[in-house]
Amino acid sequence: MQFSKLLDYIFMTKMISNAIENIKSIAKNNKKRLFFTFSLVTLENILFITYPVFGGFAVNAIMNGDVLLSLSYSLLVLIIWGIGAARRAVDTRSFARIYAELAVPVIINQREKGLNISAITARVALSRQFVDFFEQHLPTLIMSSFSIIGAAIMLLWLEFWSGITACLILVFFGLLLPKYSKTNDLLYLKLNDRLEKEVNVIEQKSNYHLNKHYDWLAHLRIRLSNREASGYLWIGIASAILFGVTVVNLATTKGVQAGHIYAVITYLWTFAISLDDAPRLLEQFSNLKDIGKRVEV
Repeated sequence: MQFSKLLDYIFMTKMISNAIENIKSIAKNNKKRLFFTFSLVTLENILFITYPVFGGFAVNAIMNGDVLLSLSYSLLVLIIWGIGAARRAVDTRSFARIYAELAVPVIINQREKGLNISAITARVALSRQFVDFFEQHLPTLIMSSFSIIGAAIMLLWLEFWSGITACLILVFFGLLLPKYSKTNDLLYLKLNDRLEKEVNVIEQKSNYHLNKHYDWLAHLRIRLSNREASGYLWIGIASAILFGVTVVNLATTKGVQAGHIYAVITYLWTFAISLDDAPRLLEQFSNLKDIGKRVEV
């Protein structure tokens, strides 16, 4: 049993190392594109994490009849969405070029290894997911990290016990993370093994083997989906506890301003919604770890 665990550990360590090396290689070869893109991502997220405070000021200004201060919130919204629009425009240009430059070396590398067309086709398609990581998942990871940590800090400042509850929730899910990730790694190993054989199955196998192949793919994807749904439910339970603690504190505190309530509730939703991205991001990283073992970019 101990030897089996050691082999699992070595295998997973190698997968992680390969994935990280591939990600570092893409980052190194595209420094300027990625620096500009993620500078916009960072700026966008800093503004997102501070807007509930400004929203709270705006709510209080509205209740006091201060039109000019209230309108300043509209300006902040315009700035946030302007930066977001610029970031999305830059994304497509940058990552389309990165994938175009990535695909050919992958094909040549796999040919030199003597792989068949089925495996090469699958690995070229899989390599696209490294680009997707930078284009879709890394911005989401940055946004979620900013939002989760930022919301917890702001809750500690605005409503101390709500902030403590948020921190305890993070510790709880952190303890569950290793086992959750290990199961995801195994499922993506099986899924990508099947996808590499897909062209060969379509070309050479009987109807029985085709049905068996796609039934097995469906089974694996359903298992992954069920795990994501389970994670979503646990996050929902944790979020309900956090909301409950906060609402009780606010209801039993006298003289609370409407702007304060708005800011606190907004940070609660920011924390909960960002935490909800975690299962999907963990699945994607498990997939990348397995792809990194197969594809050198």
